[in-house]
Amino acid sequence: MNGEKGFTYPAALMLVIVVSVALTGVHQQWQTIVKRDREKELLFRGTQILEAINAYCRSGSEGACQYPRRFEDLLKDPRVPGIRRHLRKLYKDPMTRDGHWGIVYDGRGNIKGVFSKSAESPLKTGGFPDALRSFENKAHYHEWKFVHNPRKETTS
Repeated sequence: MNGEKGFTYPAALMLVIVVSVALTGVHQQWQTIVKRDREKELLFRGTQILEAINAYCRSGSEGACQYPRRFEDLLKDPRVPGIRRHLRKLYKDPMTRDGHWGIVYDGRGNIKGVFSKSAESPLKTGGFPDALRSFENKAHYHEWKFVHNPRKETTS
């Protein structure tokens, strides 16, 4: 009986240490999964906004590309009577807490594109579709710019 005294406390302490180490590994994996999902959402939302800017530009009646002055113009094009939607809803930046996009303006102060303001490093560094090829090997999300290029109608 004397040899068994004090065994429960060290065993419980060892169990707490093992569980803590396991939870740390699970936490790191979970953070990677969440970041990967936010990254996919960034690509989806940025592409949706870019496609809406492309559609807005193409639908102008003046022949030359005209960019929207505000994001709301993509929801309801003010240049036409009635309702013409280029974007279903205003998407937030999934990589930042406040959800505000960085905006790329043309020379007249109109919206030509968007980018995330996040300085985080992306998990994805290659294997982008052709339209997003310029994102390859970028060190930060804020370098992923979804910008209308009238010559290619893709990102730059």
